[in-house]
Amino acid sequence: MVIAVYPGSFDPATYGHLDVIQRASVSFDKVIVGVLHNSAKSPLFSVEERVNILEKATKDIPNVIIKPFNGLSVNFARENHAQVIIRGLRAVTDFEYELQMAQTNRVLAPDVDTVFLTTSLEYAYLSSTIMKEVAYFGGDLTKFAPAEIIEAVKSKIANRVQE
Repeated sequence: MVIAVYPGSFDPATYGHLDVIQRASVSFDKVIVGVLHNSAKSPLFSVEERVNILEKATKDIPNVIIKPFNGLSVNFARENHAQVIIRGLRAVTDFEYELQMAQTNRVLAPDVDTVFLTTSLEYAYLSSTIMKEVAYFGGDLTKFAPAEIIEAVKSKIANRVQE
């Protein structure tokens, strides 16, 4: 069984993330989406909320599991007996950073490979940051994520504005 992990912050998940998850699920026996707790960032959603949102968004993909993690992606891969780390690439600008990370991960864990999946062209512009920016200013999010994610984003932003 070939197990892949797809680590990220997913704050929030977008159609681009879901596209990579769906495509990875066809290529690997099991895909474990690792939702990173990064203490250096102040996310819109807690790790638990992001895990719940992704579980709902991927409920129809039977070989996908969502798990929280912190620390190094290679350690998360090893803990889950994964042979592969999946990374999504939107544009050439992503490649230099992602290549450096893949090479570093290879030094740390020679038994774990990195596979790059290019995002489908229709989502190449999309990022969680862009989605949050548009949401904060009341823009249309329907091209960015499914309805359940959009509702969660709007609700969270409305609560923050009221605070």
